[in-house]
Amino acid sequence: MSGDRTGEPAVWWRRLVLAACLGSLLVVTWALSTGWGAVVHGHPAYAVALAATAVGTALVVWRALRPPRRRTTLRWVTGVVLLVLGVAWVAFLAWARPFTAVEPALSAMGSDDTVEVSESATRVVLRPTTGPSSTAVFFQPGALVDARAYTAVLRPLAEAGHPVVIAKQPFGIAFLALGAFDGARTAYPEVSRWVVGGHSLGGTVASIEADRADDDATAPAVGLLLFASYPASDVSTSLTAAVESVSGTEDGLATPDDIEASRTTLPADAGFTVVDGASHAQFGDYGPQPGDGTPTISDDEARTRISRAAVDFLGTLPG
Repeated sequence: MSGDRTGEPAVWWRRLVLAACLGSLLVVTWALSTGWGAVVHGHPAYAVALAATAVGTALVVWRALRPPRRRTTLRWVTGVVLLVLGVAWVAFLAWARPFTAVEPALSAMGSDDTVEVSESATRVVLRPTTGPSSTAVFFQPGALVDARAYTAVLRPLAEAGHPVVIAKQPFGIAFLALGAFDGARTAYPEVSRWVVGGHSLGGTVASIEADRADDDATAPAVGLLLFASYPASDVSTSLTAAVESVSGTEDGLATPDDIEASRTTLPADAGFTVVDGASHAQFGDYGPQPGDGTPTISDDEARTRISRAAVDFLGTLPG
């Protein structure tokens, strides 16, 4: 008649809850220990989520270790639902652990006589120290990639006079940063023209942003720069901005076939630069990526060719 938690089911339930809590804390610890730099320097959403998860887990442990209380059928059902949701949340945090920037991107974060580098909670900015161009670049990173990973490959654009703004995306998902381009345009009113670019999923979102802003009267998007990427939909007739697609022959994620198929979804005058031997992960500096191909050229060589294609593209834009 008591219906409390002192029976065998309640004992196993407590053990199950405590095991789930241990797994949660292990995931938080793993994410921090293996992705510390990206967590600290990334958009605060992921760091806040890890902290909230750790605190929430501690509260659940405290509650599970308290003296038993009467448990009704509703409490059992609620507990099971909350446990399933909690496990799903922790699985998402494990999946969302970012790829951390490595050298030479970390060194490229330093300022010198030609480029001033600054960082905030939502963006990394590379600004020419003298005579900046009125045409700037806004860049969306690939999924789960530390924004700093693109500083080395994009720094030549700043050295050529173009301010570069790299978005930090909530949980490393470009679709959660769809308003970031408008935020950059507001933050830098001195820029009169923008080239919107992105890597992988970031390039897909950049295509959306460029298509929306290519006919704006103020600070329009005049260019779309795709790194190992392609649009999610057909923009061949709606996009008026110039387009440059840079891809690699050894890309296992945005494959050469994918890039070739994108020709029909982009304007007829879009430019295509294919870097022979380059893989997907060589468009940034964040280490190997699951599912990618095996590059046949060095990271330095790939980065040089990709940067050159980007600088050349901006050089073709009028004004």
